[in-house]
Amino acid sequence: MQNVARELVFESAQTSEEITAAVTKALSGGTVLELADEKGRKVVVPAATLGYVDIGAQEQRKVGFGLS
Repeated sequence: MQNVARELVFESAQTSEEITAAVTKALSGGTVLELADEKGRKVVVPAATLGYVDIGAQEQRKVGFGLS
């Protein structure tokens, strides 16, 4: 977001394609960007205040045990 001292970072269960579509829709329509995090909380940001959106790679959840 613009004019904010630090970036907004959160993890979402949404796919990168879903997030990209939501960002594109918000920017083209001049509306708000609405995303949900892994706990079901929603983040709503006016599209006009977006500086950039960095969508990270999806991580596969690792299952197992390791020895150090």
